[in-house]
Amino acid sequence: MSGQAAAPAPTRIATGGTPRRYAVTEPPAQRPTWAQVDLDAIADNVGVLKRQAAAGALMAVVKADGYGHGLVPAGGADWLAVALVEEGAALRAAGVTAPILVMTEPPATAIPALLDADLTPAVYTGAYASALAAAAADHGLVDPVAVHLKLDTGMRRVGVPQSQWQDALRQIHATAGLHLQGLWSHFAVADEPDNPFIAHQAEEFRRGVVMAEALGVPPDITHLANSAGTLHLHDDHYDMVRPGLAVYGLEPAPGLFGDLPLRPALSWWTRLSLVKRLAAGESISYGLRWTAPRATTVATVPAGYADGVTRALSNRGEVVVRGRRVPIAGTVCMDQFLVDAGDTEVAAGDDVCLLGEQDGIGVTAQDWATWLGTINYEVVCGIGHRVPRVYVGGSTG
Repeated sequence: MSGQAAAPAPTRIATGGTPRRYAVTEPPAQRPTWAQVDLDAIADNVGVLKRQAAAGALMAVVKADGYGHGLVPAGGADWLAVALVEEGAALRAAGVTAPILVMTEPPATAIPALLDADLTPAVYTGAYASALAAAAADHGLVDPVAVHLKLDTGMRRVGVPQSQWQDALRQIHATAGLHLQGLWSHFAVADEPDNPFIAHQAEEFRRGVVMAEALGVPPDITHLANSAGTLHLHDDHYDMVRPGLAVYGLEPAPGLFGDLPLRPALSWWTRLSLVKRLAAGESISYGLRWTAPRATTVATVPAGYADGVTRALSNRGEVVVRGRRVPIAGTVCMDQFLVDAGDTEVAAGDDVCLLGEQDGIGVTAQDWATWLGTINYEVVCGIGHRVPRVYVGGSTG
């Protein structure tokens, strides 16, 4: 009919030739979405951190499923640290023999499992200290349980309040079934190098160490520095540093790595499942919240918010396809999302890099953190359990 606008061209399946491969591993399950973890990178990072530290030992924090990397030991670490008894027991079941600190007090009902797995408990309440001693007696342990007393130096999360330090030290010393092996605390703002609260906490911890010595209960091991503290607070390294995120090659805050050759151990991969050509004006995904501004190619990625590609990345994040960053288009769904590939010739089966690099073009956990208004810790810890981890390097090679 004269004067009537032409109907837009229909959406059609597009082809893009042979799929491109970039990951060095293959998906281990039916759905091609997986995380690739380089054990050599973890071991190398531990070595770099140990060499630059002023302390004689390094405790690698591997809690939260190894910060999303899988609960694997950090090669070269002298100690490991976890948040839960279950995490420590899983490491023991995997054959790990290194000392393992459980950094928070579990319920008293978990103490037998802690003792059975030969884990080292952190202590900061009198009730838990008493329960430990009683459980040790019930277990018929000959040697006292080595504990690490945590002092609250200002973070106010867990730890013995300053007004109770002397009482706590005396209780540990007076309890026949316990031995004060460690004294420790935790920086609140070590990732802000100019923050004056760092010096305040450092001085408080020094006061606690001096107090223990004056009371005749000097600890065997003192430790204070987390990842950020390990990187730049060398005067506060004491006997052992306690990095977590840095072990996996991720910066606690931009710029803290300096020239240190630390590298990310994890990359996250999937493969395009479908490619379509859209006409200008067509809208996509739940809510139709993205409309093609031009004729373009969109591709379906088989990962979604159930996997850790959070819905807040809708119309905001980017991934890498064929060595090019392409934007997420439309609403991220539970199991899938779409990207706008423009006129790039992409094909179903192409490797998609959610985190990592293709041909030197990358997307980092810090990129995600910036888009989401959060920290890179949360990004990697948020990779879901239904994303299988595939390990390269280390004993796998």
